[in-house]
Amino acid sequence: MLRIITLNLNGIRSALAKGFPRWLARQRADIVCLQEVKAQDADLSGLALVPKGYHAHYDCCSTKKGYSGVALYSRVEPESVSCGFGSREFDPEGRFLRADFGRLSVVSVYLPSGSSSDERQQAKFRFLEEFMPTLKKLRASGREFVLCGDWNIAHKEIDLENWRGNRKNSGFLPEERAWLTEVFDAVGLVDVFRRVDPRPKQYTWWSNRGRAWAKNVGWRIDYQIATPGIATRARKARIFKARRFSDHAPLTLDYDAQL
Repeated sequence: MLRIITLNLNGIRSALAKGFPRWLARQRADIVCLQEVKAQDADLSGLALVPKGYHAHYDCCSTKKGYSGVALYSRVEPESVSCGFGSREFDPEGRFLRADFGRLSVVSVYLPSGSSSDERQQAKFRFLEEFMPTLKKLRASGREFVLCGDWNIAHKEIDLENWRGNRKNSGFLPEERAWLTEVFDAVGLVDVFRRVDPRPKQYTWWSNRGRAWAKNVGWRIDYQIATPGIATRARKARIFKARRFSDHAPLTLDYDAQL
């Protein structure tokens, strides 16, 4: 069994203070993908987030402190690790970290949010345009891939509570949803959670405004998106909501596979 967990930390220090390392150490995960680390390489050596027995790799933002950044922890040391997908604009922000294990590659990925301004939404659209050829290349490579992370897009109406009121908002725009549809239908990648769990009201992110968490007024924007071979081996999916480590919840997928 191969267990992969993904979580947007919304800051590694914040997650530390909220007890995330203790929870993670009990999960018996083989691979852990994290987003929004919000730290620089020099800051990470003294932080006790990595559970004993894991190899840790980071792709930190080099252009702005306390921004973006992704991480990947694994019990088995990867054969190779690489950062970025070839984007001059977005690679410096620390958004793509790939680890190779035999014929399987796992990626921790963090797509931009466009909710803060029209300028950021336009940057998000540029990212989507640049990232699509990378996804097509991965799909055509013959390797198995699991791309874990915060994709900042709810794909269908089932994937957010107030879909009617969010049709003109970032994260549920028609163009963004169509892009994800192309990822699944044209490129041929698989939304692994939906393959295992078709139920409504399964969300991974909640606004800090109002009582969104308590009322489960959320969005499903965190994914494990995979090539069909490994996706068909997914057996169980869980969204952990008993405690809050972030405004996102950890998403765990168990695969009938080994590293």
